[in-house]
Amino acid sequence: MSTTAVWILVTIICYLIMMIVIGAVFSKKNRSSDDFYLGGRHLGPLVTAMSAEASDMSSWLLLGLPGLALITGLAEATWTAIGLAIGTYLNWLFVAKRLRIYTKRLDAVTIPDFFAKRFGDKAHILTLISAIFIVVFFVPYTASGFVGCGKLFSSIFGIDYVTAMLICALVIALYCILGGFLAASTTDFIQSIIMTIALITVLGFSFKVAGFNTIIENAKSIEGFTNIFQSCNVTDGTVGSYGALPIASTLAWGLGYFGMPHIILRFMAIEDEKKLPISRRVGSIWVVVSMSVAIFIGVCGYTLMKNGIVPSYATNADSERIIIDIAQKIASYGALPAIIGGVILAGILASAMSTADSQLLAASSSVTQNIVQEFFHVKLSQKASIILARVMVLVIAVIAVFLATNPDSSVFRIVSFAWAGFGATFGPAILFSLFWKRANLPGVLCGMIGGGVVIFVWKFAVRVAFAGTWLDIYELLPAFLVNTILVIVVSLLTKAPSKEITDEFDKVAAEAK
Repeated sequence: MSTTAVWILVTIICYLIMMIVIGAVFSKKNRSSDDFYLGGRHLGPLVTAMSAEASDMSSWLLLGLPGLALITGLAEATWTAIGLAIGTYLNWLFVAKRLRIYTKRLDAVTIPDFFAKRFGDKAHILTLISAIFIVVFFVPYTASGFVGCGKLFSSIFGIDYVTAMLICALVIALYCILGGFLAASTTDFIQSIIMTIALITVLGFSFKVAGFNTIIENAKSIEGFTNIFQSCNVTDGTVGSYGALPIASTLAWGLGYFGMPHIILRFMAIEDEKKLPISRRVGSIWVVVSMSVAIFIGVCGYTLMKNGIVPSYATNADSERIIIDIAQKIASYGALPAIIGGVILAGILASAMSTADSQLLAASSSVTQNIVQEFFHVKLSQKASIILARVMVLVIAVIAVFLATNPDSSVFRIVSFAWAGFGATFGPAILFSLFWKRANLPGVLCGMIGGGVVIFVWKFAVRVAFAGTWLDIYELLPAFLVNTILVIVVSLLTKAPSKEITDEFDKVAAEAK
């Protein structure tokens, strides 16, 4: 192994050890399953903001988004980022405070638990369905994080992809098993800082070696590359229109925020809802800046390819290596640059880990808390509950590992499907539970199932059969609309919620003002 590779490896190992140590430190604070899954609702505003956004962005930020911009130009990447930025801000503005107040009043520690208590689901049918959807969509989402980790290690050190992916999955599972939610949130906060350093360093290096003006001129020389109303493919030179329907479809990414369990759990966990405005400002600004930098790194990528600084990429999956290749180039200049390159690569690792850890915990809580204890009424002591929670983290990690064994998987595509799944099943349910007093159990249950079914039908049937037509749009948008319509129609056609439920709704609304 070269000296450069050794320095990179040492830097990354130090980072991984730090994550495990944090898990060990916080393991002593988990006295109950509530502590393990929600940290006792003691998160500060900065940790709340940055852990929410770091867990949101995942390896998609440092792998998927720059790779997408490099291969397809600015249109899809830009409109996706705009939709996500809007969704981020609105989620903090409208959902965060009410959800924090509501879940505290109802003593709910998971999203399925909140739905059950909000709508008086004594049979826990809604609990079961929502928990199943969490597991179904979080497993591939977690797998996407493992894919990002595997690509990173295998490309840097030339080791087998599966071996590299297994090492990263083991570390993530270990600190989650040890420290639970507090460990995941604290490590996510640290990881967001490392991700920021990585993005800024890569952008600065790109400007230095390629020149800002040259980068812009080269980007403009590719037809459709810099036009947000045109689609293009750098590898084959095809250009098309990116009109109103594709834009609406891409902006629909923002709808996903309202249903992301690993994000809205942070709203529930903050120590004081009065501090949420601080979290909203910090989180929203970081999202806008980090996505803008990631997209521009993709723009820089074309010039870097042209100048031979990074290899030429033939596919979107290949182009997701752009930041990895830049980091390796930086590392080749000496010992200190190698450490800097190691920090950048640790940032990529952080982006994957910060999402995977939160997803493992959310999926574990769905099985342990919502399915085993609430739906099947299995009584467990606090100690037994924590043990089962830790076992489920490991089980779900193993399943995700099997799904991540294909190194050619596109991080962007995996994340987009899982994101659509959560947005379409939980988004309307969260919004209606917080803002519509007339919403009831049958309505939300039908809406959730309908949205989940449409996700699969639209993705694997409609978009395949009608590829290239106006029906070939991001599945989140039609599924979200179907869910919304079903909640409204079924709620109005069935019995109104009880006075006890509506009175609680009024109290929350008054407190949230």
